[in-house]
Amino acid sequence: MSDIRISRRAALLGAGAVAAWAASPARALLARGDGTALSPAIEAILAKMTLEEKAGQLQLNAAAWGGGIATALNPPSNGPSFEGQIADAVAGRLTGVFNGNGAEMARRMQRAVMRDSRLKIPLIFAADVIHGHRTIFPVPVAEAASFEPDLAMRTARMAAFEAAAAGIDWTFCPMVDIARDQRWGRTVEGAGEDVLLGNLFAAARVKGFQGEDLSADDAVMACIKHIAAYGAGESGLDYNIVDLSERTLREVYLPPYKAGFDAGAMSGMASFNEIDGIPSTANPWLMKQLLRDEWKFPGIVVSDYTGDEEMIAAGFAKDGKDAARLAFLAGVDMSMQSNLYAEHLPALVREGAVPQEVLDRSVRRVLAVKQMLGLFDDPFRRIDRKREKARSRTKAAIALSREAAQKAMVLLKNDGDLLPLDKSRRIALVGPFASGQHDLNGPWVVYGDNNQAIDLATGLRDAGARNVTVTPGSGVEEPLPGGIEAAVAAAQGADVVVLAIGESETMSGEAQSRTSITVPAPQMELAEAVAKTGKPVVVLLKNGRGLALEGAVRDAPAILVTWFLGSETGHAIADILFGAVGPSGRLPLSFPHESGQEPYYYAHKATGRPAPEGPRVPYKTQWRTAPHAALYPFGHGLTYGAVRYGAAEVPAILAWDGRITVSATVTNTGKRACEELVQLYIRDRVASITRPVRELKAFRKVALAPGQSEKVSFNLTRAQLEFLGRDLRPTVEPGLFDAWIAPSAQAEGAHGTFELTA
Repeated sequence: MSDIRISRRAALLGAGAVAAWAASPARALLARGDGTALSPAIEAILAKMTLEEKAGQLQLNAAAWGGGIATALNPPSNGPSFEGQIADAVAGRLTGVFNGNGAEMARRMQRAVMRDSRLKIPLIFAADVIHGHRTIFPVPVAEAASFEPDLAMRTARMAAFEAAAAGIDWTFCPMVDIARDQRWGRTVEGAGEDVLLGNLFAAARVKGFQGEDLSADDAVMACIKHIAAYGAGESGLDYNIVDLSERTLREVYLPPYKAGFDAGAMSGMASFNEIDGIPSTANPWLMKQLLRDEWKFPGIVVSDYTGDEEMIAAGFAKDGKDAARLAFLAGVDMSMQSNLYAEHLPALVREGAVPQEVLDRSVRRVLAVKQMLGLFDDPFRRIDRKREKARSRTKAAIALSREAAQKAMVLLKNDGDLLPLDKSRRIALVGPFASGQHDLNGPWVVYGDNNQAIDLATGLRDAGARNVTVTPGSGVEEPLPGGIEAAVAAAQGADVVVLAIGESETMSGEAQSRTSITVPAPQMELAEAVAKTGKPVVVLLKNGRGLALEGAVRDAPAILVTWFLGSETGHAIADILFGAVGPSGRLPLSFPHESGQEPYYYAHKATGRPAPEGPRVPYKTQWRTAPHAALYPFGHGLTYGAVRYGAAEVPAILAWDGRITVSATVTNTGKRACEELVQLYIRDRVASITRPVRELKAFRKVALAPGQSEKVSFNLTRAQLEFLGRDLRPTVEPGLFDAWIAPSAQAEGAHGTFELTA
C-alpha cells in the first residue's frame, strides 16, 4: 500500500497504518480479558443494577424531540413524548437516543439523568452524521471518486468537530458495504465496487470521526455498517436476501468492515439482510465467531432500526420475545428502536433463556464505550450550546466542502475540448437542477439545510458568468407544461447548453432501489429536444449511483458527473466548468451500457467463452445488445490535459520472498495542467481458484504541467498477489501474472507480464 502516495497523510491509510491503529489506545482499553475493561467505580455501578436497568442500557431509541429532517427520517409513533422519554431515561429504561435536536435537547436529557436517576449512568447521544453535520460534504460515493482517503479523513474530522459540539457522541457511519449492483439505492452511502478502495475509505473515515482521542470533545465514535454484505441484496432490492458463498463474502464484502474495525471503530451495526437463510441480526457466526473470536472486536454491536423486530415478518422469530432472545444470544448487544430488549430481556434472564453473564457482558461493553467517550468523567463534555453555534459552518468547513466537491466530480467525456467554458459565452442553463435550493445536499442529511447550500445558477454567476439564462425544462420525474418549448428557445439563443439532469435526493438512498438506472423519461425528452437545436451540450449528471446513459445524454459532447456535492455545490461545479480547477475525480463504480447488465463490476471472472474485441462473434460471453464491459469503467475519468502512457517496465521475475518495481512514464501532451490518477492492476493467469480479470492493487495521483513527463512506479510483493485458497486461507501460487499501469480498469495503458517463482 506504500505505493498509494496521494499525500503523506494519505499514505498512513495503508496496511501498515491499519495495523497500527489496531493497537491504538481506544482499542487497547477494551482488549483485555473478555473485551471489557471498566474502572472500579463503574464496575460498582454495574453490580448495583437491576435486570431492568441492565436491559435499559441495551435499548437505544429515536429522540422524541427530533424536529425537521430528523422527524421525517424517524416519524412520530405511539412512543413517549419528550417528557416521557426523559422519564424513561431517568428510570434506567434507555441508554440514549439518536437523531435528536442538538445541544439543548441533549442538555435537558442528560441533566435530568445525572440529577434524578438512581445510578447516574450518562446517556449516549447518536446521530446519522453520514456526510456532514451542518456543513455538508459530497455524498460518500462521490467522495470516494476523489481516490483520496486523506480527504475522507479530513471531512469526517470536520463533521465530528461540528457534531460533537451539538452533543453527539456516536455517529452511525461509515457505511462500508461494497455495492456492485447500481440498482441499490444505498450505493450512495459507500465507496463503490472495489475492495481496496473500500478498505482505504473505511479506515480513513473511522480515523477522521474518532480522532486521536475518543474522549476528546471533538471526537465521535464511529460505527461500521452494515454487517454483513448488505450491498449484495438480490436484484439490488433494499432489505432483500443475500445468497453468496463464504468465499465471496470473505474476499469481497468482509474486508472493508475489518479495515474499519482495525482502524479502531468501537461499534458495528447488524445489517437488515439475511445470509444463507439466517438474518444478520440473529447470526452467531457473524456476530460472535467472526467479529469476536476471529477479528477480536471488543466494542458494541447495535441492531439496525427495528432490525430485531423485523425477524418476525421475515419468518425467523415467532414474536417479539423470541426475536429479542435470538438477536441477543447471537451477539447483538444493543437494540435500536423496537424496545424488545427493554421489554423482554429481564424475563428471559429470569426464565433462564438468557444467561445472566451474557447480559452482564453486553452491559459491560456499553458502559465501557461510554467510559471511552469520557461520559463518566464529564457527561456534558460534548454538550455546549455556545460551542455548537461557534463550530457550525465555519469558513474552514465551507472551504473543505468546496475542495471535496471539486475533487469528487468525474469528467466522463469531453469531445472537442468543449470544456472548460469561456465565461463570456451565452449559456443556456437548462434542467430541473439548474437552479433552486433543492437536491443539493443529497440523501441522508439530518441536520444540513438545502437553503444554506449554493445552487448551480448562483455558482455560475458568482464565478463571473453574466450571460446565463435559466430554464427548468422539466421536473425530475414529470414534465412541465411548456417546459421543453421554453428550453429549446433558450438553447437557440445561446452559444452552449449546460443541461443539469439526473436523480433527485429521494431517488437515491435507503429504500430507493431502481429497476432501470436511467435518466427519467421527462428529462430524456428534454435532452433530446435540446440536442436537436444543434448547440453544443454539456451534461451535468446529478446521481447517487452508476447510471446507464442513453440517447442524447450518452451522445452529448461533454458529460460531467457531479453526484450530490453538498453545501458548496454551485461554486464547485462552476470551478470545474470554467477551468479554475481541473477535474481529477475517477469513477469508484462502473457505468453500464444498459440497466440489464446489473450487477456489473470490473473485477468479474473470465468465462470459458470470452468475447473477443472487434466484430461480434456468436456464442460468446455477451448480451445481445451490449458487450461484457462497462460504458464507463471503474477508474475512468478525464482531465483538461491529455495524458499518454508510455511502455511498461516490468521485471520478468518476482522471487517468492522478493519485490519488484513496475513502472511507466506518463506524459501530459495537452495545453493545460492536470492531475492524473495512475492505477496498477494485476491478473493471475492460472490459479487453483479462478481469479478476476483485473484487480486494483495500488494507485497514485500525479500532477503534470503541460508537456511534463513523470515516471510512476509501484512496488509489488507476493503478499499483494494472495487470494483465498480452497481452504479459505490466504495463498498464492507460482505462475504468470499480467500487470497494467492504466487510467481505468478497462484501459490497456501500459501492460507487461511477470512470473512469480517459488
